[in-house]
Amino acid sequence: MPRFLRVSVLLIALLLLLLAALPAFGTNEREVALTLPPPTSAAPTVSAACAALLDPVSGCFLLSKNADERRPMASTTKIMTAFVVLAHCDLNATVTVPREAVGVEGSSIYLFENEEITVETLLYALLLNSANDAAVALAVHAAGSVAAFADLMNEKAADMGLKNTHFTNPHGLYDEAHYTTARELALITAAAMENEVFAKIVATKRYSVPQNGTDATRLFLNHNRLLRTYEGAVGVKTGFTKKSGRCLVSAANQNGLTLIAVTLNAPSDWQDHAAMLDWGFGEYEGFCPTPEAVTLPVVGGVATTVTLQPDNILALTLPRAHEKITCTVEAPRFLFAGFGAGEEVGKLVYRMDGKVIGTVSLKTASGVEKSRLHRTFFQKLQDIFIK
Repeated sequence: MPRFLRVSVLLIALLLLLLAALPAFGTNEREVALTLPPPTSAAPTVSAACAALLDPVSGCFLLSKNADERRPMASTTKIMTAFVVLAHCDLNATVTVPREAVGVEGSSIYLFENEEITVETLLYALLLNSANDAAVALAVHAAGSVAAFADLMNEKAADMGLKNTHFTNPHGLYDEAHYTTARELALITAAAMENEVFAKIVATKRYSVPQNGTDATRLFLNHNRLLRTYEGAVGVKTGFTKKSGRCLVSAANQNGLTLIAVTLNAPSDWQDHAAMLDWGFGEYEGFCPTPEAVTLPVVGGVATTVTLQPDNILALTLPRAHEKITCTVEAPRFLFAGFGAGEEVGKLVYRMDGKVIGTVSLKTASGVEKSRLHRTFFQKLQDIFIK
């Protein structure tokens, strides 16, 4: 065969191979920003002076009642206390109980001066027993004083962009300058729940630990009744003072969806939260698929296949009555050897009602080197032009 014919044939073959390597399913569609449709039923009436129901995935407040009104928050303060402590302290660190933590007004685990106790144990006391002495011990350990710790709490609130929240102490005993709103308390809780240690503690119903230096054992019982009475409840914190009234923050998970409910000054807080959560779960559900890995052939390599693994998690909130969701793989039909691990080579595309609602990147689980035993098509093509 004449040389120019051989070159033409190889160029055509090269073009076909390059076309074959293009994604099997191409698309120019843009991912649409999902907005939750309005609920199909009326929100429940609640006894609370202020209330909010947050879907942390979409960032949408599904229900609100005077949600931006500043009010005292009582012991729900301890959500931010724990959040700040977890950011600044080692769980296994030993705290020597300072004098100012002994005999603090309100709920207590009866710490004694110079007692040695771990940060982790104090966090369980803080969030389950709502211990004010534990709050002060943690504050002094983390920042040197209650006032300095309150500064850390306010710095965190500012970092979060909160405008209607201010702290003067770590326990929530009443102070005119100590306040939040239902909306911002929900946002604080959503951020705290992303911390695995925090989420584990607030979902714990009971916790016992030996008391250092004695033969006694301390038993902490979670005050959150919803953990025992509401399906899917996973936290969070109760609170009460005469001036704040009954305050409650709860979180629950059903149908792949987590909701956070907040009430401030709610005479019937348990009923309020059950009604709010029931309504939210009745209207919406979560969509968080667990995609299977994709295997692609590899040409000219020491391995003949490579696995593509999802690189991110898709989490969406959808109305309970939504259209069917489909998933397609957009990736080359094969890969040429000579790539490394972690290279993005495709994606999973999720569509609902013909529109792209989310994508998940696909990356190589491992690299594949070129085989030394087989010359690649490109190497052979290069030889033709060199000769």
